[in-house]
Amino acid sequence: MKARQHAAKKDVLTLLSGGDRRSIGRVAGAVTMVLSRPVLFRRLVEAMRHEDPVVRMRAADAAEKVSSQKPALLQLFKSELLRLLAEAKQQELRWHLAQMIPRLSLTARERARAATLLRTYLNDSSSIVKTLAMQGLADLASADYDLLPATIQLLVRLTRDGTPAMRARGRKLLARFARQ
Repeated sequence: MKARQHAAKKDVLTLLSGGDRRSIGRVAGAVTMVLSRPVLFRRLVEAMRHEDPVVRMRAADAAEKVSSQKPALLQLFKSELLRLLAEAKQQELRWHLAQMIPRLSLTARERARAATLLRTYLNDSSSIVKTLAMQGLADLASADYDLLPATIQLLVRLTRDGTPAMRARGRKLLARFARQ
């Protein structure tokens, strides 16, 4: 059994390794593997702390894709993901965490902390990180009325002053809130 687990871990890491950050490599294969054996999701979470930035990026990408189909897998790793949200510096890790964190079942205190951390992502140099942080903030605010007024106010400002991607995302998010 241990040998099989070690082989599976190695296989997932092998799929995430090689090349450079301009390529997603074999992330699709890792996603398929983890979806068929959800116990391997742990390997993706662990790999988000890997020494190789390519592996970290691809692990976060695969974890985000898996969790979009099976969000319950995230819950076992809530504490680790919230720590990563606070500690991550790599832009690809940040943008995938901004997508995954709102999928977690969070307490009001955890949501407030996650929102605070996502607001710091708005200072990132990456427009993708900023745009996905906006999305994450809106998703958190949708689940917590206490976050809603400040989030809408922030979205209004970012829709006016942000990058083109932020302005476009802001318009969509504000329209969604207007319909609610």
